[in-house]
Amino acid sequence: MTISNDDDLQALSEIGRIVARTLAAMGKALEPGMTTAELDAIGRDFLERHGARPAPELAYDFPGATCISVNEEIAHGIPGERRILAGDLVNIDVSAEKDGFYGDTGASFAVPPVKPKVERLCRDGKRALWAGIGQVGAGRPIAGIGQAVGRFAEKNGYTLVRNLASHGVGRSLHEEPAEIATWPDHRERRTMTNGLVFTVEPFLSLGADWSDHGPRDRWTLYSEPQAPTVQYEHTVVATPRGAIVLTLPG
Repeated sequence: MTISNDDDLQALSEIGRIVARTLAAMGKALEPGMTTAELDAIGRDFLERHGARPAPELAYDFPGATCISVNEEIAHGIPGERRILAGDLVNIDVSAEKDGFYGDTGASFAVPPVKPKVERLCRDGKRALWAGIGQVGAGRPIAGIGQAVGRFAEKNGYTLVRNLASHGVGRSLHEEPAEIATWPDHRERRTMTNGLVFTVEPFLSLGADWSDHGPRDRWTLYSEPQAPTVQYEHTVVATPRGAIVLTLPG
């Protein structure tokens, strides 16, 4: 989607705030002993109370309002009876639709007590996200996002999962531009146009460089090789002055 007027921007900002506040509410409620289904129910309730519909269900018939992935699961985890334990690394991905506009955000949460290396990974996952966002701007190369994230990862001793990419969003959950790499991709030649709406969502890891489906279901993705991995995600708009970040709680 390319924003063409203030009404579009206001509508995207509204759903962006809703998904951001949903994510914050889920992160605040997260505690050992609860199931991922119970955590998902908190997210569903928040979205519905604000007039939004869960995008994974709406777009793909996903069996949950949000994606909740624990430890070895790094994306698209199905909420269920799995109990969250102390020391777990939990990724929550929230996307939703309201009035025909979509927002998409996500974050990883370490449940105390946290190992120092995982605490550092979470901190640096946020820094990697903002390194990518810092390259967003109208007329700038899309490749700059992955190059900046790649420099950060290499400098700090991390790997990047290289088959989970950012994507266009706005009028649907996934749209053009598709497959925006958050790792260095020398084949990328596209340029960000003014008003372009898309996500930035690097997967930073302590050793994984790939994701793959496991034996349980057709949704959940696991790290390959298995290693602690975090994802932080914002929906942004490219402008001549840089990025407008839509998915902040406000």
